[in-house]
Amino acid sequence: MKVKWLGHACFLIISEKGMRVITDPYGVMGGLLHGPIKESADVVLVSHDHADHNNAGAVAGAELVKGPGIKKARGMEFLGIATHHDDKGGRERGEVTAFCFTMDGLRVCHLGDLGRQLSDAEAKQIGKVDILFIPVGGFYTVDAKGATAVVEKLAPGVVFPMHYKTPKLAWSIAGVDRFIQGKTAVRQVNGSEVDLKADQLPATREIIVLEPAL
Repeated sequence: MKVKWLGHACFLIISEKGMRVITDPYGVMGGLLHGPIKESADVVLVSHDHADHNNAGAVAGAELVKGPGIKKARGMEFLGIATHHDDKGGRERGEVTAFCFTMDGLRVCHLGDLGRQLSDAEAKQIGKVDILFIPVGGFYTVDAKGATAVVEKLAPGVVFPMHYKTPKLAWSIAGVDRFIQGKTAVRQVNGSEVDLKADQLPATREIIVLEPAL
């Protein structure tokens, strides 16, 4: 499996057989200065209908998957779990769908703009996680402390932080440093992509920090 960070909460995930899944494609807007998405994909996952996450039309050839429940697209199954964009039951920013799916023997979970802690029931529904994509910037989502608690609850093998301040994101949210501070198994990649294999996951949980491709 290849994981490529396009920017913000948008990742391109490519299986060994060439299946392409894109998560939460953003639209170019004020303060979000990443370049426009020009990738094609088989499936595009949209966690919620905010403009920095729902630009599915930018992804050529993709079948759209959104909302909670079990969805099937292009021969793959996706489990959507309803969560919230805030810690007030969605009253401030609405609902978010976390998506889980299996690719190349790895269980993947993308939490979208998760804004609160997961309940025990939600964590049980998500189940085993090998690869976790989690927001860490705070204000709109869980912050570094909240994200750390979610990671401990789900116990993934590999963590990709997302939705944090970068030179291409001018919003008033924190950078990734607060999340990785004090954590030992952190790999900061000089690039936007990595390859992962089910039989080569690290023995100790690893946080992988990528550079945005766009």
